[in-house]
Amino acid sequence: QVQLVESGGGLVQAGGSLRLSCVASGRTLTSYSVAWFRQTPGKEREFVAGDSWVGGGTSYADSAKGRFTISRDNRKNTAYLEMNSLEPEDTAVYYCAADRALVQDIPTAYAYWGQGTQVTVSS
Repeated sequence: QVQLVESGGGLVQAGGSLRLSCVASGRTLTSYSVAWFRQTPGKEREFVAGDSWVGGGTSYADSAKGRFTISRDNRKNTAYLEMNSLEPEDTAVYYCAADRALVQDIPTAYAYWGQGTQVTVSS
């Protein structure tokens, strides 16, 4: 079992930056792929970025390319999502997810989820 806890969300003006953290417990993240998804009311959960634990590297949604960076610190068993040049359209609840499989861009591919952290970008 992997427990995930996100933090770092908040209110930021357009053009600003935030760094989300996802702290894992129960298992080491070195053996898990990690992904970030986001969701707004009435919409499906949307893939943002992912980092495969072996061989697959990182991948990003088109909306995140060039602005967001996924990374992890294995010593802290923590994954991060650095978000720059934020836009009002980035407003959502952001979720961290983990699974033993390589990164996929569909929520059903992930067995473990955090509770989410709210990101609000004002114009």
